[in-house]
Amino acid sequence: MPSNQIAPRPSHHTLRISGIVAALIAAAIVVTGIATRANSNEKLKQWTNEQAIPSVSVVMPGNGGSASMLELPGRFEAYSRAPIYARVNGYLKSWKVDIGAQVKTGQLLGEIETPDLDQQLLQARADLANAQANVELAATTATRWQSMLDSGAVSRQEVDDKTGDLASKKALIKAAQANVDRLLATKSFARIVAPFDGTVTARDTDTGALINAGGGSGPALFEVSDTRKLRLYVNVPQNYVSSAKPGTKANITVPEHAGKTYTATVESSSQSVDVASGTTLVQLAVDNAAGELLPGGFANVSLHLPTNATILNVPASALIFDQSGLRVATVGADNKVLMKPVTIARDLGKVIELSSGIALTDRVIEGAPDGIANGDAVNVVAVTTPAASSSPNAQSAKK
Repeated sequence: MPSNQIAPRPSHHTLRISGIVAALIAAAIVVTGIATRANSNEKLKQWTNEQAIPSVSVVMPGNGGSASMLELPGRFEAYSRAPIYARVNGYLKSWKVDIGAQVKTGQLLGEIETPDLDQQLLQARADLANAQANVELAATTATRWQSMLDSGAVSRQEVDDKTGDLASKKALIKAAQANVDRLLATKSFARIVAPFDGTVTARDTDTGALINAGGGSGPALFEVSDTRKLRLYVNVPQNYVSSAKPGTKANITVPEHAGKTYTATVESSSQSVDVASGTTLVQLAVDNAAGELLPGGFANVSLHLPTNATILNVPASALIFDQSGLRVATVGADNKVLMKPVTIARDLGKVIELSSGIALTDRVIEGAPDGIANGDAVNVVAVTTPAASSSPNAQSAKK
C-alpha cells in the first residue's frame, strides 16, 4: 500500500469481540487464582490439622506364658539341729570331737567330772542301806509280835502297830531307791553323746571349763546338725503366697558355687503374714547329700510359679502416673484416647505385669505424649507385638 494511504479502522463489532475475549481471559485468570489460593488454603488447613493430632505407637498387651519365676533371697538351716547343754554341774573332763566332725547317734562328744553329784549319790546309797536295815528290823519285830498274839501276851493293836511300822519302812526304802535311781540317771548325763547322725557345727567348751546345768544361762557345749538335708527359708510377698503351694519347685544358686544350680521343693509355710514386711515365711527342702551347701548360708531362690491368666504385660513406658493415679492410655476404634486406671502385679523392669485395668484386645499407647487426655484424637503410626515375657529372665522379679 502506498505510504500516503491511511489504514482502515477496525469495526465496532470487532472491538467489542476483542473486549469480551479479553474480559473472559481476565476473569479466567482471576477465577483460577482464587481457586488455586482456596485449594492451597484448604491443603494448608488440612496439613495443620493433621500436624496438630499427635502420632503415637501402640502395643498390644501380652500374657505371661505358661509359668513365671519369682526371685527371692533365702537362708539355709540344718534340717535337724540340736544345741547340747549340760544336765549336770561340774567341770569338763575331756572332749572327744571338734567342729566339722561327723558323728553317729550315741557317739561320745565329751565327759563332765561331777564331784558334787558323786557325793550326793554316795549319800543316797547310804540312805538306801539304812532304809533296808530298818526294814529288816521292822520285819523281824512284826513277825515276833505276830507269833505272840496267839499266846495272848500282846494285844491285836500292838501287833497292828508293828505291822504298820514295817509297811512304812518298806515305803521309805522305795523312796530311797528312787532317789538313788534319780541320781544315777543324772550321773549318766555326765557323758555327752550325739542325739542323731550329723556334723558337729559348734563346740563352745574346753577341758577344765566350769559347767552349769541348764540351757538358758549360756551357750551350748556342742551343736550337732544333720546337714544331709537342709531347710531353706524365704519370705514370699503376700500376693504370691497362694501360688507357692507345697510341691512347687525352685532353682537355687549360691555364691560359693557360681554357675551351679540346685533344686528345692516347697514343703510348708507359716500360714500367716508378717505385719512389718507383708510377707509369709515359706520352707523349702534341699537335698545336700554331697555336703556342698552350708547351714546359715545365703541363697538366690527362683520359685517356679504358675502364671495367672488375668495378668497382662505392657512396656514400662506405657505407664502414666499423675494426679489421677496410675493409668495407661489406650486407643479406641475411632482413634480417640481412652485413659484406663491399672494395678501393677509385678515390676519386671522394662515390662510391667498388670493385674487389672486392661484387656488383651486393648491398643495401649507406648510413650504417651505429655498432656494427653480422654477423647483426644491420635494418629496410630505403628502397632507392635505383645510384650515378650516368656523367657526366664523376663519373667523373673527380684523382690
